[in-house]
Amino acid sequence: MEKEQVEELVKEIFIEVLEKEDIVLNENTTANDIEEWDSLAHIRLVVTIEKKFNMHFSSREIQSWENVGEMIECIYSKVK
Repeated sequence: MEKEQVEELVKEIFIEVLEKEDIVLNENTTANDIEEWDSLAHIRLVVTIEKKFNMHFSSREIQSWENVGEMIECIYSKVK
């Protein structure tokens, strides 16, 4: 799977979980940038990503993500 495919799937997951069709994501996007991305939504995002990509993240991995770019890098490192 290419990194661009990971990015597209992550964007689809954000749209689905946050129920926001016009969401704009880039590498620097954080929860502070998206009103709907609260702590509960973060858990739902992680669970949905784990299911979609058939993987598991450690608590340390999840806590290390500063932005969407770091999340995508972590996912990509597990699927490549």
